[in-house]
Amino acid sequence: MESDARAQRHRERMQRKKALVDAGIARATIERGIIVVNTGNGKGKSSSGFGMVARALGHGLHVGVVQFIKGSFSTGEEAFFRRFPGEVSYHVMGEGFTWETQDRERDIRAAQKAWQLAADMLSDPELDLVLLDELNIALKYQYVDVADVIAALTSRPPNQHVVITGRAAPQALVDIADTVTEMQVVKHAFAAGIKAQKGIEL
Repeated sequence: MESDARAQRHRERMQRKKALVDAGIARATIERGIIVVNTGNGKGKSSSGFGMVARALGHGLHVGVVQFIKGSFSTGEEAFFRRFPGEVSYHVMGEGFTWETQDRERDIRAAQKAWQLAADMLSDPELDLVLLDELNIALKYQYVDVADVIAALTSRPPNQHVVITGRAAPQALVDIADTVTEMQVVKHAFAAGIKAQKGIEL
């Protein structure tokens, strides 16, 4: 059993922490749509984005999803979120990973078509949250012009949230984002020869 002195020190630390957290909450008075960027080489960028889609649906919000790269195989996210056609507008626009297609012109055409749909979503005040999955990859390979993306993001409806995923987020996008998370690899099962698993990668 902990000593009374240790228990008291813990209470005092938690009281100080609570005071800091409460003060931060009190200062956060701005209410508007935010831009979230999930980037880095680690696993979890899209998973986090789709977690936010689920969270938004739990609050009765309307969501748009455009997947820029993935598309050659079915995923659990797609199978699940297509069950909510009135709440989620879901579009798989990619034709597979770039190392699979090996056709730059084809990839550019697919990305441009996806971007036109995404731009329409970013101008739609009925959509509360828009997930642009793997857009960063399309930007990295210059399939989509980053200036066009920045312009659409900065002119979107004021309360619309946007989540953008993919490795190698360009600095211009990082600069205008409100929340940026860079995911790093510590270990990955694939490196040990374990294939992609349903419910984990698929």
